[in-house]
Amino acid sequence: MSLASYQLLHSAMSFSKSAAKVRLFFEICKFYEVFFHFSHFLWENTWSYQIKIVLLHTQTIVCNIVNHNIRTMSISKTRQLLVDVARQLFAKNGLESTTMNDIAQASGKGRRTLYTYFKSKEDIYYAVIETELERLSEKLDEVAARKISPQEKVIELIYTHLSMIRETVVRNGNLRAEFFRNIWMVEKVRKHFDLAEVELFRKVFSEGKEEGEFDIENVNLVADITHYCIKGLEVPYIYGRIAHGMKEEDTKPQVAKFVYGALGKIKH
Repeated sequence: MSLASYQLLHSAMSFSKSAAKVRLFFEICKFYEVFFHFSHFLWENTWSYQIKIVLLHTQTIVCNIVNHNIRTMSISKTRQLLVDVARQLFAKNGLESTTMNDIAQASGKGRRTLYTYFKSKEDIYYAVIETELERLSEKLDEVAARKISPQEKVIELIYTHLSMIRETVVRNGNLRAEFFRNIWMVEKVRKHFDLAEVELFRKVFSEGKEEGEFDIENVNLVADITHYCIKGLEVPYIYGRIAHGMKEEDTKPQVAKFVYGALGKIKH
């Protein structure tokens, strides 16, 4: 691959959804091209034997790292395909009515490949839940990174959490029953993501306290309480029992007033 071709493809793919993976792929291709020329360079020049051995050893290490990255990308892509296919089948037919054979056939990968990544249907169900929770976590991270005030950030985190949970349940069709029926299974998978969310609230509350916006004595306690209060609102929010018939822009000021009161928002 010429440098010009590499640059053209690199530029074209920068707008892709999987831009990071695509760019990594081309970086790897470029690595191989560099080391191919490097090998010729070594043997065409009169280096001492010891220097050649050291340089070739370095080349081998780097190439092994590159090969590992390629294998990792392939494994990750295959695993994600299986999870995506499983989620669609679970959403359409339900967890109980979907078999491992159904997933293997729909993915086009076969049973052997499927069982290489997942030992049972429960394992792939866990992976589906994790993938859905990762979407929620990414959205929350985006909100936490915004350049807005701590007060606004708290409200946006609350609404983002509830909206993403509702979207996840609604878009998964028949799978939604499993989210509620197997609540302890879901909670087991959620534990890691819940801890990460609590940490986000801690940071926002600490920021607000430092800026004199919140009158909070124990940030950790308030973050824990906030998180569990939001989790308690998930089911009513999903079924539209909260602020029924009201638009989000109408409810936000009232929710903000309630939350700020609980946080002891300091009036200037």
